[in-house]
Order: sequence, then structure tokens, then C-alpha cells
Amino acid sequence: MFHLKKSLAFLLVMMMLALTACSGSSDTTGEPSGDSGKDSSKDSEDSVVTLRMSWWGSQSRHDQTKQIIDLFEKENPNIKIEPSFTGFDGYFDKMAAEAAGNNLPDIMQQNFGEYLNQYADKDLLEDLTPFVENGTINMDGVSDTVMQSGTQGGKLLGIPTGTNSLVAFYNQDMFDEAGVSAPADDWTWDDYAKASEEIAAATGKFGARLMEPKNLIEYFLRTQGYKMFNEDGTGLGYDDDQLLVDYFNMNKELVEKKAVPAYDVIQQIKGVEDELIARGDAAIDFRWSNQATAVTATIPDANIQMQVLPGPGNDKGMYLKPAMLWSIPKSSEHKEEAAKFINFFINNIEVYKIAGSDRGVPLKQEIRDELAPNLTETDKKVFDYITKVTENSSPIDDNYPAAASEVLDRLATIDEQVIYGQLSPEEGAKQFRQEAESILGN
Repeated sequence: MFHLKKSLAFLLVMMMLALTACSGSSDTTGEPSGDSGKDSSKDSEDSVVTLRMSWWGSQSRHDQTKQIIDLFEKENPNIKIEPSFTGFDGYFDKMAAEAAGNNLPDIMQQNFGEYLNQYADKDLLEDLTPFVENGTINMDGVSDTVMQSGTQGGKLLGIPTGTNSLVAFYNQDMFDEAGVSAPADDWTWDDYAKASEEIAAATGKFGARLMEPKNLIEYFLRTQGYKMFNEDGTGLGYDDDQLLVDYFNMNKELVEKKAVPAYDVIQQIKGVEDELIARGDAAIDFRWSNQATAVTATIPDANIQMQVLPGPGNDKGMYLKPAMLWSIPKSSEHKEEAAKFINFFINNIEVYKIAGSDRGVPLKQEIRDELAPNLTETDKKVFDYITKVTENSSPIDDNYPAAASEVLDRLATIDEQVIYGQLSPEEGAKQFRQEAESILGN
């Protein structure tokens, strides 16, 4: 039944692609999409090259990116960029449809791990190594570890936009109202659960947001010395299902105590600015550090702080990752110009003055140093936090298989079934292993 649903979903995507082509507009944002009846990649009259560029993100990121594009176009009048952006939900479905039509954008925002690997597995991405070697993309001063995060099979398929990490955002005002001590570096999962319950009881709001298993289960496993997938990506990276049972039990108990919301609440959230912590309706949320600006945008007067996630073992669980990556598809007819934009993005300090830490902390120390005196209060917290994680973390796991996103989709579905009592935690852990191993080919 699951495979039938996936097939129907793929068919629906292809039907939507055909309908979109007929309508002459593919931009879900309302941005001008150009004249579909002509070659939009190059205007033969003025020799201006037009690049299509796609990304996902919050409204603040959309606004910042359009400012950056304006700046690039001003310095490079022979290159125009046609933007296309959405929220995260649906972004990779849209990219899959464009890949099926051999119509991927010239510059595409990528995600580390399962998504990059999907495109790498299909050989759709250009190896950017020659652009780095000939100086079109200047990566001088960027560590090999960071560069490795965009490499698959010996090819550089993505240029990191900045450094990122998981973070526990917490609202100090709500902690104070409840008389609960702020989380310390060595706080535990028991501390997290106790604080969530006490804050919910004292404030009538939620102590925390329900954890997103796609992001959090890997951290949970790492703190205990395990990985999400085995070394060659052919199976799960842990043998004892009690690990997942413990994760399910913790969340289910907090939902039953109304310390965290169930799926009916979080499924109504529309983007980061609409998250419970961003509305003052939850005191704790585990997210990515580059989302700090969006989290604080709607409640600028709230005292939002940042802490590492609970332990024990949080130094093993925490890791640095690229916030996201820029890739160029093999199908692009203007790879040199696309590479030029990527170089502009990671080397121009004006970009980071506009974007702050939204796409991660800048890769290069000289840019970080130059920005430091004039950082916003939020960005200063992010820079300090990344420094802290750098000193208290372990290397990222880079063994995600191409089918990882499908496995994590199943985990999210099973997590919801456990929360609503359709499966016990034990049944959920067993079913997840069966389905994950089937997807991974075992």
C-alpha cells in the first residue's frame, strides 16, 4: 500500500508539472516567471544571461535573498536572476518535478544529507571542483571538514552557505514566570521533561514544542553512541529498538500531560515565524541556529536564549553542519555565471550584512571578524553559540543513503501513529525497523 501511495504521489507531481507548463507559470510565489514561449535563459538582443535560482525559507529569507540578488545584478549587469522560492514543505517535490522535466534551476539551494545524496545518486549535479580550482569560486580559508560536507563520491556537488547547528531555543520570560531555572550546559532529558511540565502548568501554555523526529532522532541516537544509518547506508545504525521506544515514550508522555502539543496543533503551523515559540505559546523548541532571526521576528521583546540540546552525551550528539548548500545542475547552460553568483554569495561581506546568520555563520574567519562589531543582538547570540558548539561537538555523520528521506518520512508517520495511540511505542519501533530496512534494500 505504501509503494502504491508513493506511485500515485509521483503521478500527481507529473500531472501538476504538465498543467503548470500549460498555464505558462510555474512560480508559486507570485513572482514573474518570464515568458515561457521563448528561451528565457538568454536575451539575444542585449546578451544578458538569465539564471533561474530556487530556494526555500521564511519570508525574511525571501526578502533578504532578493536584496542580495539586486546587489549582484548591480555589480554584474550582464547577468539577471529569476527567483523562485517557497517554504520548505513542497520545495523538494517541486525540484523532483523539475528534475523529471530536465528543467532544474541554474542555482538551487540544497540540503545536506538525504536530499543532496538523492541528486548525487542520479548524477544530476555538476562537480564544482574545477570552478574552485580555477578561482571562479574562492574557497580559500574554508576548512576541509566544511568542504567535505558538500562532497559525494569524490565530487564537490554543493558549496556550503554557512555553518549551522541544532539549538534549544528557550523563552527566559516563560521560565521566570514559572519559577523554573534556565537550562544549563549539562541539562538532561529528565530536566527537559520536568521543565516542560512545570511551565505548562504555571503558564497555561505549552512547555515545549513536540519534537520533529526527522531532525531529533539522529541527535538522540548520537548522544548514546549510535548513528541513524549504518556505515554503508544499507540499514539502520542501531540494533536495539529500545532506543526508539524510549524516544517515543518520552514524547507520548509529555503530550498526554499536555506539556507539549500533539500533531493536530503543530500541523497548523505555517513557517518558522508561526512556530509556537515565535508566538510566545511554547517555552522550548529544538530547531536550527540559522532560524534565530525568524524565531524572534514576531516577538522581538521576548527574552529568547540558546542552549545545547539535553544530554547526557550532548557533546557526542551535537555537531556542526552546513546550513544549506548551493548546487548547479548538469543541465544548466550557464554554469560559469551560476558559479560566479555562488562565489559572490560566500565572499561578499555585504551579503552577510543583509542576511545575517540566516544561512548560517559565514564560512570565512575574515568575514566573521569584520561583521563582529556590528552584529544584531540575535546574530551575536548565534555566532557565540556556534563557537560554543564548535568546542563541544563531534563530527557530522555523512553516511546518509539516497533513500534516507523516504525512511525519515516513514519515521514521522509512525511517530504520529504512536502519539495518537494507533501503535504502542514498541510496535512503532518494530514497524519502523521493518519498513526502513525494506526501503534500504534489506
